[in-house]
Order: sequence, then structure tokens, then C-alpha cells
Amino acid sequence: MVMSKSLVVVDGIKKTFPIDSGLLSSKKSVKAVNHVSFDIKEGETFSLVGESGCGKSTTGRLVTRLLMPDEGKIWINGEEISKMNETKLREVRKQVQMVFQDPYASLNPRMKIRDVVAEPLLIHTKLSAQERDRIVAEMLEVVGLSSYHAEKFAHEFSGGQRQRIGIARALILKPKLIVADEPVSALDVSIQSQILNLLKDLQEEFHLTYLFISHDLSVVEHISDKIGVMYLGSLVESGPKEMIFANPRHPYTKALLSSVPIPDPRAKRERIILQGDVPSPVNPPSGCLFHTRCPFVMDICKSTPPALREAADRDHFVACHL
Repeated sequence: MVMSKSLVVVDGIKKTFPIDSGLLSSKKSVKAVNHVSFDIKEGETFSLVGESGCGKSTTGRLVTRLLMPDEGKIWINGEEISKMNETKLREVRKQVQMVFQDPYASLNPRMKIRDVVAEPLLIHTKLSAQERDRIVAEMLEVVGLSSYHAEKFAHEFSGGQRQRIGIARALILKPKLIVADEPVSALDVSIQSQILNLLKDLQEEFHLTYLFISHDLSVVEHISDKIGVMYLGSLVESGPKEMIFANPRHPYTKALLSSVPIPDPRAKRERIILQGDVPSPVNPPSGCLFHTRCPFVMDICKSTPPALREAADRDHFVACHL
């Protein structure tokens, strides 16, 4: 995998979680992420999409090293962080910050916003309290709030304002990479667009790179440069946004796109209804993970896992025997 000009390189990462199934039961594990690879160029937004439980959030936590991968490697700005010790990782974390799905749960309700936003500065810098207060006031203004908001508590804000506070905290150290895990899914639709526009403006102003995680393809279409589609812990398709939306190759991607509403009432789109439920990640199917729900399943799909290969379109990769 080529690492030049890529801020993030993820190569074959795997993560499983053991399940305590009782004294008399055999040990089992959930295969949360299975051999996932992608790279993100500086200044790009790479989005991971898929149904709940497909491994998107776990992948984000692996990239930030909140979780350690069982296998595979992760590079951030040329440094391999997969097995990096906590002392070295402390320096890397200045460059990598996270915006969480629930803005209220990610803010300490007992701390004033000034202290919430300033906490990364307190941990990673030796700035005086006066300097920290000045930077916090400036950052609150940058995300569309006012400096006087610093004296309030989290419960005094709306959901959209809380997410702005979360974004201010993530930006306070001027990182290179932001991992945004469903950052607008808990917000009203009108507020979602405001936060997405804010993220795009901040990306341009601070030269940010985003790993954006979402289940909402209409949101992903608005903000992404590249998209990766995950199913049951595996990446089944990836490529530039325009190619994914105009010419999806994997049957699962086609089904996801067919469910996105079209704003034009005269336009028609064939809806693809997938049969059955998502298989258990504890006992995934053999061969292609999607074969139990795929309308185009062949015999080879049931026995041989398809590799992620480049399609006829350049930079467009798909894991499908078709």
C-alpha cells in the first residue's frame, strides 16, 4: 500500500472481542473488524458507511488507538501507531482528535464549558490559565458560539450547540485528523446541515483531514471525498464519492443507495429490498459475508471470500465475485 502523501494508512486491521458465554459454554468472540484497509490523503474526507453493527465505530476507535488492533498496521502522518506505547502515543494524540455521536454524553456535566474545552490544553501543553482561557474564547467564536458561553454548563445548551462545543474541544490542539463518529445523527435535520457546513468550513480553514462515520448516505454524500462501505466488519466497496453514487458495484451498496430518498417527486428509483437479517458476527457465513442476503448469489460466493480488487473505474475497489 502506498504511503506517500497519505495522512492515514490502514492496512489489514482486525479486531475481535471475546464473549463471556458462561462456565459450560465454549469461548466465542465477535469479529468486529476483519482485514480492513484504506488510506486517507491530507485534506480529504473519507467516510465509512453501513448498517449498525458493521464495525464502523470500532474502526474509528482503532484509528485513534482507543482500541489496539489484533492484527494489521495503522500509520498516522508516517508513524506506525498500531503497537505504539502510551508515552509515544501521547504525542501522536495531539494530531488525532475525535467528535462523538452524543454531544451531551461526551461533555462532563459538572465542568464549565471553559474547562471542558481547555482540558486538552491542560494535558498536552504548559500554557498558563490566562492563555488557555484566551484560546478557548477564540475557539468558541470559531465554531459559532460566543466567549461568554465559556461560563455555562453543558445542560444549558441545545444539542447543536453542544456538538459545536465538542468540535471546539477537538480542534483546540489544532490536530491534523478528526475522527467524527456519527456527529450529526442525534441532531434535528435543520441542525445537521449547519454542523456539516461548519465541518466543511473548518476543514478548509484548518487544513483538516476527516474520517467520517455515518449510516446516513445523504449526509455522507454532502461531506465526503471518498467512501468505504462496510458489511459485517469487512470493507466491501470503496472509491471516490462520485463513482460510488453514480456506479455502485457491490449489491449491498446498491441496496443502501436505493433506500436514499430522492427530493424530486417525479424521479423514480427501483428499491432493492434485502431478504433476511444481518448474520451474527459471532458466527459469520462462510465465503462472501453477504451471500445469505444477496439477490445475485452464486455457488462460489458460498465457499470463497472475494478479495477487494480494483474495478474498471480507477481507484474504485469492490469485493464481489460478480
